[in-house]
Parts: sequence; C-alpha cells; structure tokens
Amino acid sequence: MKANFWHEKWNKDEIPFHEGETNLQLLAHFDKLALPKGSRVFLPLCGKTRDIAWLLNKGYRVVGAELSELAIKALFEGLGVEPDKSTVGELIHYRAQDIDIFVGDIFNVSAELLGSTDAIYDRAALVALPETMRDQYTAHLINVTNKAPQLLITYAYNQQLMDGPPFSISEEEVKRHYAEAYQVAIVDSLDVTGGLKGKVMSVETTWLLK
Repeated sequence: MKANFWHEKWNKDEIPFHEGETNLQLLAHFDKLALPKGSRVFLPLCGKTRDIAWLLNKGYRVVGAELSELAIKALFEGLGVEPDKSTVGELIHYRAQDIDIFVGDIFNVSAELLGSTDAIYDRAALVALPETMRDQYTAHLINVTNKAPQLLITYAYNQQLMDGPPFSISEEEVKRHYAEAYQVAIVDSLDVTGGLKGKVMSVETTWLLK
C-alpha cells in the first residue's frame, strides 16, 4: 500500500476511518494502562482523531505520527492551537504545549526523535496496514517505544467479503506480533453495530499489552 493511497483519501475527504467523537473503547479501557497524569502517549498513524483532544484534556501528553500533513493541519485547527513547525530529517515536526506530531513515513520516526513514551494507543495503525507491512510495523513500534504498554484495537471479519483497510486481524496474528514482547490480553470484544462500514459482520477487539 503506497503513500499516495492515503494522500488521495485525505485529499478527497474519503476518511470513514475518522471518528467524529472520542472512541468508546478508549473511554472504557484507557484507565487499564494505569498511567499517571503527565504521561506521554504515542498514537501511530493518528490522523486528526478526536482522541487526542480527550487525552490532552485528561492531563496526558501526546506524541503522534501521521503520513498526511493535511490531517495534522486539521487536527490542530480542531484543537484551536497554532503549532510550531520545523523539519527534522525527512519528517515535519508539529509541536505545541503537550503535543508533538511527526508528519511523514512512520518508519523514519526513530527512538531518538520520538523521545520517552509511556504508552501506545493504536486504534487505526495496525488495522490500516496490509499483511505485508505488519511485521515491519510491529517490530518498529516495539523498538522505538522500548516496549511501552499498549492499548490496541483490531477487527476480525471475513476478508474475502470486503477489502481493507481496516484489515481483518486475528487473535493468532496479534499474538504472533506481540507475545514475545508483552503479556497479551483481550479486555473487550463486541460485534460492530451494523457491520464494518455497513458491509460485513465484524468483531471489534480491544487488547491490553503490558
């Protein structure tokens, strides 16, 4: 899956993966990470998610990575914040009080650039990547965050009935990616109301990786 695929989605405003409200699984289960206020949470492939505003309002610091600069401009507009902007290697760094976003290829985000990370919240990154990229992504995520604990959301459905993203990811695959680095536990699993994208029956699973 090429970068142009995602740039075109944002340019055409074809972003059904964007949720206009705070994610319900974040609201229900974020406290299971047991993070003190002021902790720094990494959101890979964050887009313009409203979850960032919720985390900031709860007293957490946020660091994100996103391919689309258009999405990040919209993110800061939604926050009502004017960020500082600079170029760091092949990435563009947007920053304001308690928030840093790196725009560009997530594989160019190093541990040094990312800085200290207390937890990961992955709602839309792993599920956005095709199978051929997921091994590389999960290994990179573990490396740059030094195995920071993680709240992860995945979907499971018949991939033959609908093309991703979001892609279907099984329990076995989650454990294959993460079981060597974490204790992997399901904290919630529920049917997607109306089906995923209104097309296919799907189960949404929330995972706690510690």
